[in-house]
Order: sequence, then structure tokens, then C-alpha cells
Amino acid sequence: MKISKEEVKHIAMLSRLELNEEEIGVYQEQLSRILDYIEKLNEIDTTLVEPTSHVIELKNVFRDDNVKGSISRDEALKNAPDQTDKFFRVPKIIE
Repeated sequence: MKISKEEVKHIAMLSRLELNEEEIGVYQEQLSRILDYIEKLNEIDTTLVEPTSHVIELKNVFRDDNVKGSISRDEALKNAPDQTDKFFRVPKIIE
């Protein structure tokens, strides 16, 4: 399937790409080859192939959500470069 230069320019505009004439020609050829390959794939008989969303079967692996102890506030703050009372002090980032 041959793609036109206008179609390449439209795709480039949608992609926010600035292409020169040489690049348009390169993309025109490459996109045409991609569409030709897709046309070949459309010719394959897939009536006996079960539709899938992924090539291999995916399985979620969950673990039990167990409550565990944590470090104390003092222990967390002991290596802090700057702290105020019981909080980490960080530089202001909002103007």
C-alpha cells in the first residue's frame, strides 16, 4: 500500500515532527513497507487461532499482607541532615 507525501506530512504534524523533504521520502517508503507487511499478515488464515491479549499466559502472584514492625521516629530522623521537632526539614520548592 503506497502512502502519499501528504499522509506522511499529516502524520508528522500529529506527531509534532518537523520533517524535510528527504525525511518525508524516507518515512513514506518505510511506512509503505510496514503497511504492505500488514496486508500480508491480513491474508493469513487465523480462523483456528484463539484470540489472546498476550503471547504467554499471565498469572498474578499475590502475597499475604502481613503487618510488620517499623523503625521508630527517632531512628528514622537520627541521620536526617535537617529536622524540626519530629519532622524532616526540606528546602522550600514552591515559590
